[in-house]
Amino acid sequence: MSIVLSNRGIAGLTSCTKSDFADAYAQPSTLNQTTLEKQFAGVLTANLDYTMYRYSNYFVTLQNTCLPWTQAVGVINTNGRYVPGAAAVSGRWQNYYTFLAQYKDFLNIYNNLSPEDQAAKKIYLIAATIFYDDMTQKQVDLHGDIPWSQAGLLSTNKGDYNASYAKYDPADSIYTTMLDQLKGYADDLSTMTLAPAVATVIKSQDFINNGDVTLWAKYCNSLRLRLLMRVSGVAAFKSRVSQEIGAILASPSKYPLILTNDDNALIRVYNLNSVTVGGNTISGINNGSSTGQESSFYTGLYGWGGGDVPSKAMIDLMNSSSDPRLRVMFQPGDSTNGKYVGLDPTQNQTLQQNTYNAAKVSRYNYSTLTYNLNIPGILIDAAEVNFLLSEYYLDNSNAAQAKATYETGIRQSIAFYYNLRAISSDNTEGAVTPTTNQEINNYLADGDISWDAQSTQKGKLNLIATQKWINYSVLEPIESWAEQRRLKLPEFTFLPDNANSLQKLPPNRWTYPTNESSFNTANYEKVKAKDNLTTKIFWDVN
Repeated sequence: MSIVLSNRGIAGLTSCTKSDFADAYAQPSTLNQTTLEKQFAGVLTANLDYTMYRYSNYFVTLQNTCLPWTQAVGVINTNGRYVPGAAAVSGRWQNYYTFLAQYKDFLNIYNNLSPEDQAAKKIYLIAATIFYDDMTQKQVDLHGDIPWSQAGLLSTNKGDYNASYAKYDPADSIYTTMLDQLKGYADDLSTMTLAPAVATVIKSQDFINNGDVTLWAKYCNSLRLRLLMRVSGVAAFKSRVSQEIGAILASPSKYPLILTNDDNALIRVYNLNSVTVGGNTISGINNGSSTGQESSFYTGLYGWGGGDVPSKAMIDLMNSSSDPRLRVMFQPGDSTNGKYVGLDPTQNQTLQQNTYNAAKVSRYNYSTLTYNLNIPGILIDAAEVNFLLSEYYLDNSNAAQAKATYETGIRQSIAFYYNLRAISSDNTEGAVTPTTNQEINNYLADGDISWDAQSTQKGKLNLIATQKWINYSVLEPIESWAEQRRLKLPEFTFLPDNANSLQKLPPNRWTYPTNESSFNTANYEKVKAKDNLTTKIFWDVN
């Protein structure tokens, strides 16, 4: 039996007319034909288009929004570049609500199990919810208030679309609920032992952590850390942030974190033609490359066009500091005489286009990134966790630990990018010179990188923020954009789009897709005043 995926995810008839909605919901009884285990695999699978590096996610969505706004890439300064396009917004929105509906159907099945089965199979509930909260956090960070608690209940409502229009939940209340859930599940995971039968089955269904309770605990607590630091500047959350992160650090055996790359929460690629989850084969889609190469689990970064050009800010810093990641992340342009050169975002469109056409800019490295079909989908990694800890320690005047975790984060990031090259089957760029401990030590001592070279709180925070930015690069642009809006660091210069009278610089949020106002009208009206590009997400208080 194939994985039972929910009908179209609906956030109050999102992106559908009533007739579309009725057609999408054809067989309410089909949920009775699935199992909790298969539905769990369906939850993980439903969001693959936006957790893996697939064509529409990158070419349509991120290349036109978060990637240039974080200056992870250099792009041509076209008109309207600071306004998220309708296709970018609606594609991700629709995908999220398909995923959300899958999760709500999973909950429906779990809630109808016997109490004994619920207790035995709680690991499925916990793991699915951790992943769901991770994806929800990103949706909130893009839009703010979203339909959530009442969204995706079409199956629960027996196909009654009039009962399935969903209200918008306040963004801060969603964060509160997620933090409550994750805290409770962290406690559960700290004492959980799986029955042998459950452990065997979940290992075949869980393609993130293979049913490993300890790895799920590390993912759970690392996600808690991310969410807590994201809201750390909000007055209403300050006490909670201090108490909960303090508890995590005080009890590392009870609340373990992802601190090494071996524990990274990733969706790894095992088979480029298909992926088998619990006996269910998820088959291929076209990756959008000019060769028409098929890859079902990962579509690569083919199809970027000029979107794999790095920004001047990133290249200049990595050049001046002799960053060991430079040669593994990037490659010189055809006309740069072996040098690494980024595209200047402050130049006008004509100058940029001439520079690009003459191949006088570098590219993200083909073999490490853009042709590497084995890149995993990154959920949260050790470098990010260490940088978050460094910021926490800095805020709490623990200079020694702040420095230690900052430098550990850099080491983990360097190792991660070299490992991406090691797992690549592409050899377009040939062998890359390995890094050495001495090279890394020299980098840590560089004046622009050295912790001790900075004497002020802001200077040290800028170091952390800059390393987050390099580590996120093109692989985690949504997290990068959230952190840059939160910290206002590192500081970038953008050329204003004077042709657009309403949005001359990067926005503070994405707007809602137009179908929300058309079909979820009554609920949309309550958030309409916030639906603009200037409204800040609640954690953006700097």
